[in-house]
Amino acid sequence: MGSDEQRSIAPARQPAMPYVDRLLERLEARDPDYDACFGRHVHWGYWPEPQRAGTSAADFAAAAERLSSEVCAVAGAVDGQRVLDVGCGLGGTLAALDARRRGMLLAGVNIDARQLRRAQELFRPGTRNTVTLLQADAVALPIAAAAFDVVLAVESIFHFRDRALFLAEAARVLRRGGSLAVTDFVPSRYVHFKSSSFYGPINLRCSVEHYRAMAAAAGLALTAVRDINANTLPTYRVLRRLGHGISARAQTLVLETLSRLGLLRYTILSFRRP
Repeated sequence: MGSDEQRSIAPARQPAMPYVDRLLERLEARDPDYDACFGRHVHWGYWPEPQRAGTSAADFAAAAERLSSEVCAVAGAVDGQRVLDVGCGLGGTLAALDARRRGMLLAGVNIDARQLRRAQELFRPGTRNTVTLLQADAVALPIAAAAFDVVLAVESIFHFRDRALFLAEAARVLRRGGSLAVTDFVPSRYVHFKSSSFYGPINLRCSVEHYRAMAAAAGLALTAVRDINANTLPTYRVLRRLGHGISARAQTLVLETLSRLGLLRYTILSFRRP
């Protein structure tokens, strides 16, 4: 994966993200609940029947694994492909692909070296596919053009400093006919939700129409919008049980309230490079 065709974009400093600090601290302390819930995935869960959802640590771990599978299915990830996960967290989505697929080149990008070190632990000798982890900025990928068949951004795009720049980078590294799948909290109307404290820099103001326009400017076509908001709502019961401190509870309560009112919709969006 060369960088000879990488666009010239100044790399960003790693943003302050106290929730990641807290998460890594609890994992390092071998907190059993945190290890079960977040040892692989750092994102919401997916329950096919949310009204019957169990919210034990094991239930949430399975739900988080299902969410990764749903995103990969929307992206059309199949054996033999080259898949890039941008904002790969602790590597859970790549590990899920590695367990189920064959002949793949899997790459994960994260700006946080600490998360990449933990991700590396998921891939032991005997892994079924080629796996590479890179520390890099999502809007300045050190990757050659047309290097991947699929690009993923699972619950990470709202942390990137510029969605439009990321979509342009995703289009650049995708081959023709390649696909991009992202998850985001998409507003059904104007919602003022920005955070720069516990969850780090977050901007949840990007509508489907805005995504469509940015994608077109980047040379991508928006191909599917899948609203899975109802399937993710049991996540908040798990987060309340775990607790993150006063700041986290307040911000999470706002996010939960907006989601339950339907003002923010947890959504999988997919794009294709023509």
